[in-house]
Amino acid sequence: MQVVTLRSPGGLDRLEVSDREAPGEPGPGEIRVRLHASSLNFHDYLVVTGTMPAEDGRIPMSDGAGVVETVGEGVEEFAVGDAVVSTFFPYWLDGPARVGDFKTTPGDGVDGYALEQVVRPATWFTHAPQGYS
Repeated sequence: MQVVTLRSPGGLDRLEVSDREAPGEPGPGEIRVRLHASSLNFHDYLVVTGTMPAEDGRIPMSDGAGVVETVGEGVEEFAVGDAVVSTFFPYWLDGPARVGDFKTTPGDGVDGYALEQVVRPATWFTHAPQGYS
């Protein structure tokens, strides 16, 4: 599969497209998603330009949308074929937000969605609104 990575210290000219093995089967509580879209927001721009430095080789893009290909054991909220969108703060499931904590934000502290397939915890996604493609 193809993947986009960012080389340090950042900059639009530091984005590279390469091939990588597909992620394989999801484990318990995980889903595999074939990504169809990603959106560029200001946070992504800051990471890619190096204003918010990221680890060398980071996969950018904090937002992704796609279709569930496979579900791991124990996943009940998603089924194969469901349209899903990623969450910006994947570990913020309830309670007050941890403002300014980007260490678990996709495309920043962890790899993002500039790739074709991803295996992630099911809680990192939510159902796409009906009628959106």
